[in-house]
Amino acid sequence: MDETPAFALEGGCDCRRVRYRLEARPLFVHCCHCRWCQRESGASFALNAMIESELVTILGVEPELVDTPSESGQGQLIARCPHCRLAVWSHYAGAGRRVRFVRVGTLDDPDRLPPDIHIFTASKQSWVVLPPGAPAVPEYYDRREHWPAESLARREAMLAKEAAR
Repeated sequence: MDETPAFALEGGCDCRRVRYRLEARPLFVHCCHCRWCQRESGASFALNAMIESELVTILGVEPELVDTPSESGQGQLIARCPHCRLAVWSHYAGAGRRVRFVRVGTLDDPDRLPPDIHIFTASKQSWVVLPPGAPAVPEYYDRREHWPAESLARREAMLAKEAAR
């Protein structure tokens, strides 16, 4: 019998009122260098771990969902602590509420989730140097080409479950 503990990472906001736990390894981790993410984060990129919403357990106060504009024009919901206002994850229009794009920097141990891919590198800050051999694309990517088979299977299961409702 396998005694290996399940994958779990915890995180939260600065005031520690919003706390959460990832109950599984994320589907994929994006390091997005688009200008919209740069402006929204106030940094050179945004590092987001995509995970099924049902695999994120709320351990503290429920974050507030704030409807925010997005470059696509479809908007996004940003989950923010109602007290310190820190953003802990987003729901983008394409994936809806079924997937959370968790801000890796809000994890207690963010070093455990390095990026699987750098996206929108055509607009990255010129002084940002990507590690040699790091997967990178100038815009977005084809998930069938870059995601691991396990993540593709989890995505299909999530979509099938949603379609069955």
